[in-house]
Amino acid sequence: MTSRGFAAGDPYAGASGFKSNSTKFNSKSFGATFSPGFTVNVNTTGKGGGSAAATHRGGSSELLPPPEFTSPAQVRNYCNSLRAAAVTLAIEVAMGAEILKGVLAAVPDPDGRLGASRLRAYKVARKLQRSGDALRDAAKNAAAAYATFQQEYEEEINRVRHRARRPQVPRMDWAQQ
Repeated sequence: MTSRGFAAGDPYAGASGFKSNSTKFNSKSFGATFSPGFTVNVNTTGKGGGSAAATHRGGSSELLPPPEFTSPAQVRNYCNSLRAAAVTLAIEVAMGAEILKGVLAAVPDPDGRLGASRLRAYKVARKLQRSGDALRDAAKNAAAAYATFQQEYEEEINRVRHRARRPQVPRMDWAQQ
């Protein structure tokens, strides 16, 4: 599908397929040619087959278990799931920040100042980098939360752990005949 201003499969066209006829950049038209590509991934599970909105309303069941803290195992599971999700998201956000910085650095400065496009890109991407840092800190704090739980409730955990041991097998009393 090729029409005036649109080029299907053209590597220089934007995400919408629009390609500017002009190779010059001026401050009035550069915004129309800047359209980075993006991808939307939708993961569905075989359970229920409900809509994504209905699944989302039920909570973040895919990332974290429900916050039911009725046993030390559930506390450990929740903290480990939170840590794993935060680490994964921190990596994704850090990569996204670097990609955004590279894409925005390629946009020319409207005033033509030397190095201004990189500075503007750095300012924008720095906010995403801080988000990634916060997610990394969230992962550390989730691991620290479980460690603190173990320290603070060591006595209760050990009391239950001893009670949960297998009962000893009754010994044969040879003196009783």
